[in-house]
Amino acid sequence: MDTLKKLFPFSFGAADVAALVIKILIYFVAGAVIGFVLFLLAHIPVVNILVGLVGALVEIYLLGGIVIAILDYLKVLK
Repeated sequence: MDTLKKLFPFSFGAADVAALVIKILIYFVAGAVIGFVLFLLAHIPVVNILVGLVGALVEIYLLGGIVIAILDYLKVLK
């Protein structure tokens, strides 16, 4: 559990539904901003493969953060 709190510090501590929705929206906005930056960098030929790998890792991290935030709100994680 301590490892999850170190890797996803923003996902924990939603007291009500509004706080949970705000956390999820922040994850979506962060994903959109990072995706846009990676899209701009993807036009560089040599960097294109690296951008794809970084984009996949960022998507997995953001999805994991959303899932952990929901599970923490539902008190599944202890």
